[in-house]
Amino acid sequence: MTTMQDLLTIGDMAARSGVAPSALRYYERLGLIHAVRTGGNQRRYQRAELRRIAFIRVSQQVGVSLEEIREALASLPGGRVPTKADWARLSAGWHGKLEERIALLERLRDSLTGCIGCGCLSLQKCTLYNPGDELAAFGPGPRILLSGD
Repeated sequence: MTTMQDLLTIGDMAARSGVAPSALRYYERLGLIHAVRTGGNQRRYQRAELRRIAFIRVSQQVGVSLEEIREALASLPGGRVPTKADWARLSAGWHGKLEERIALLERLRDSLTGCIGCGCLSLQKCTLYNPGDELAAFGPGPRILLSGD
């Protein structure tokens, strides 16, 4: 049984996780993390929430939206600390999406090197150029770069 002495204050959680208290409150409001309240209505966090916060931070770093993170965390058990199998199941579901992001980042890295060096002298080859918005029928944004062609 967890007692209030076993729980972390919002200041302790911020210091341990590297996340500002305002962000912790925001994460809680979104349902990404959970806190219990003291009799004085102060937040207290179980140490297991540190793992969830680490997952949130790393996921955001690779471009996963907070909504996607919320959906993933909602699939984890609420009444117990997630097991290795729980995390493996969650990460397996993201494998394809992460592979797509890695490929996009590699295309962006490779294209930007040429783009920065070209000074836009070769607009026919530029992956960001879209004269007359010709590619609008294929979707929004930099279509050549996003499609990988």
